[in-house]
Amino acid sequence: MNKKTYPLIEYVEALAITGGVALFTFSEKASTNTDTRVDTYYGAGLLVLYLFCDSFTSQWQSRVFKQYSIDQFQMMLGVNIWSILMTGATLLQSGEMFTSMAFILGDNRAFSHMTVLSITSATGQLFIFYTIKEFGPVIFTIMMTTRQVFSLFVSCLLFSHQLSTLGWIGSLAVFFIVFNRIYRKGSD
Repeated sequence: MNKKTYPLIEYVEALAITGGVALFTFSEKASTNTDTRVDTYYGAGLLVLYLFCDSFTSQWQSRVFKQYSIDQFQMMLGVNIWSILMTGATLLQSGEMFTSMAFILGDNRAFSHMTVLSITSATGQLFIFYTIKEFGPVIFTIMMTTRQVFSLFVSCLLFSHQLSTLGWIGSLAVFFIVFNRIYRKGSD
């Protein structure tokens, strides 16, 4: 999208990280329940769609940063205006706009939770846009993939979920590739 090419090693690393994440994700024991398997494939399809959209979005945002020389605050304003318009249209179309507003205005606890969520989300968005602008979409995508695998890994440890040998191999492969990339870039 940005007419940028990358060395072959970066494509190999991206495929290896994807393979490690897939190995980690699918390492759970297969269920004999057909509904569970269908849900797993449906979930995997949604995950692939999410990764595609996530990769496209950061590439597109990088292009907008370069082409229009905007800062992260302007990008955040634009993204949030579109989000408000699309969410508002969906709420109006479904007839849930006024019910949702009444609930939020009538429940102080829900309102305070939404306020905290909004503040932390806005702060996170600023860091995301800054990272994409300063370091590029590839670094951002690697950071987010590593964060997601690390979160899953920590969740397995905290909640005593059993991690199979393939799960360990997948998670260690992702961390090894990412740290090797950092080491390689640091020595360049």
